[in-house]
Amino acid sequence: MERFDLCVIGGGPAGYAAAMRAIDLGLRTLLVEKDRIGGTGIYNGALMSKTLWEIAQRVASTNAMVRTRGIPPFQPSWSGITRAVNEAVFERKYLYACHMQLLEGQGRLFQHARGNASFIGPHHVAIDLAGQRRVVEADHVVIATGSKPRSLPGLAADERRILTSDGIFQLDELPESIVIVGAGVIGCEFATILSHLGRTRVHLIDRAERILPFEDADISELVAGNLERNGVVIHRSAKLERLEAMPHGVEYDLSYANGGTERVTVEKALLSVGRTPNLHGLGLEQAGLTVDPRTGALAVDGIRTAQDHILVVGDATGSNMLVNLGELEGRHAAELIAGRGPAPISYGQVSTIMFLDPEVAGVGLNEQECRRQGIAHRVARIDYSCLARAIAMRRTQGFFKLIVTDDDQMHILGMRAVGEHASSAIEAVALLMHMGQGIQHLAELVHPHPSITEGVQECARILMGTSIFKPEVFGDRMLSRTWRPSTAVEQAA
Repeated sequence: MERFDLCVIGGGPAGYAAAMRAIDLGLRTLLVEKDRIGGTGIYNGALMSKTLWEIAQRVASTNAMVRTRGIPPFQPSWSGITRAVNEAVFERKYLYACHMQLLEGQGRLFQHARGNASFIGPHHVAIDLAGQRRVVEADHVVIATGSKPRSLPGLAADERRILTSDGIFQLDELPESIVIVGAGVIGCEFATILSHLGRTRVHLIDRAERILPFEDADISELVAGNLERNGVVIHRSAKLERLEAMPHGVEYDLSYANGGTERVTVEKALLSVGRTPNLHGLGLEQAGLTVDPRTGALAVDGIRTAQDHILVVGDATGSNMLVNLGELEGRHAAELIAGRGPAPISYGQVSTIMFLDPEVAGVGLNEQECRRQGIAHRVARIDYSCLARAIAMRRTQGFFKLIVTDDDQMHILGMRAVGEHASSAIEAVALLMHMGQGIQHLAELVHPHPSITEGVQECARILMGTSIFKPEVFGDRMLSRTWRPSTAVEQAA
């Protein structure tokens, strides 16, 4: 029987990162994947959906330009769109395939096995493929089996009329109309994509009063306004009473807080109500582990399970389902196993991006989180319409918002960037947060000109009272305010 220092179950972003870091640390590593290396980092997730978003953005930009010239809108074929998406997937998949093949040929530290992995003991894993079984022994095991779309009670997705975020990539043609159940990140991203492609009437069901309720109102209102201007129907404060696949399409019933009801018929439905850990079939009981039936996740201390030598990372944890976090957790797991004693993972400075219209990026706390936690803070905000680069690009919709502590140090609590190049503008802030530094460095740094990141610098200067444009003059484009829990009111700075 073969023995390994580490067996990684799952070859998505978290598992792959764990295996690669383990090689760095001299651990003899086996990476087991039942399907395709790359997981949702490539398939039915990050790469596919973001490639689709990029195409949709180009289509929308093109049509915005030709509309003013009386030219009919450009509507690319779905076959052409999916071909471009598949080309992107192939390029990324090819990198993984070549990388693993070369690694396996270089030495004895790394092996890759294809098949279904399951525990047959705390340190023993069986790998089954096409009727053949291979059993290996591992000193440590990392579970990185990813996640699957969450289902709704009594509502089955047949992936023909009622789709999940996995099944929507298997469409033969764009539907004429679709209802999206769930107004979180995934639901709003698909609403943005489909409405930009210009061939689908989109309905979005939102149980809350506004979409993206975890974000500040200025962000959700801007995104919602753009969706509605693009033809998306947002059912606010709506409860889904029934959704049923019919011979002619999908029919759904809604009820509202004011007592009203509504019945709507569309061609397709997309369920976008989150994801759940993919732990079925792992034989966890053979390893002395149990899944919480309420959450569908394993109980963990950090990323360690009840069995100290078994760790769980990425989407399989049931929380923080982001590619960058999964990779971070995978690397962290390998360092723990190797006895490196790494510092605990800091989840407070994680950078995120939402592919909406406009793009939204963030790090740290937002305003409503600060208020919920009773944290006194100062806020500076500047619109893109004040930034030379945004004006040059003719992309002036959006803003930067910087949130700091209400004291002389003005340590950064968080930032939100909304608009073109948003994701490229937050890393300096994330680094300063990680280092525990204040905003003075941002104010003094020489940024390239013209660049979008100059808006981050101007936010820092607003907070320090040294900005080029003054908030009291440009009150409609800039703001500076303070919130303290003792008064629970905003004060203009």
